[in-house]
Amino acid sequence: MKPLEIDALVLDVLGTLVDEPAGIRAGIRALAPSADEAGVEELLALWQRHVEREQRRVLDGARPYLTSDVLDLEAARLVADAAGVHDPAAVEELARSGRRLPPWPDTVPGLARLAERFPLLGLSNAGRTALLQLNSHAGLRWHQALSAEDARSYKPDPAVYRLAVTVSGRPPNRLLMVAAHAWDLRAAQALGLRTAYVARPVGDPPTSSDHFDLHADGLADLADRLG
Repeated sequence: MKPLEIDALVLDVLGTLVDEPAGIRAGIRALAPSADEAGVEELLALWQRHVEREQRRVLDGARPYLTSDVLDLEAARLVADAAGVHDPAAVEELARSGRRLPPWPDTVPGLARLAERFPLLGLSNAGRTALLQLNSHAGLRWHQALSAEDARSYKPDPAVYRLAVTVSGRPPNRLLMVAAHAWDLRAAQALGLRTAYVARPVGDPPTSSDHFDLHADGLADLADRLG
């Protein structure tokens, strides 16, 4: 197989490098310690549905752009109401769980290996402030981290991927988009970026109609394949 000719990697963050559901579950358990596992999963699903729906409304033009911090706070209020918790301080603490997401075990060493060969650009739907704190908490190291807030939109809006193209100064086909979400890779692919799917338990796996350049079991496997 001919090696990919790429100049930089563009990596999704939420789900690909950090375990987003695990961080939010931890926040829900702190908010409602008496909730059983089924209850925690129901509250997590409530959070996820709200964020996904409101991001879609922003993309559809039904709502003005709002940062991920605002959407997380809205989701936290919904979860707290459903759990019967009405303490504003507890709601704000739950909202901050969206910034305290654990990295997958291979993330930090995998980024270090990849950074030896390529410039690394993070590209996340997280707002600038949230992304800064998320990176710090998870120990993520970048050459540059880009927030969709700079495009005042959310992935899969092409404007978000153009941020990476502009900052890198390279044509799209010299960039490799790395993500655990097939929808993310499809959008990058439509703009001309090369694509690498990284399998994660919480990702969106490819379908039989997807044709990505690489498939990897994790960042270590990705580094091996790029080597």
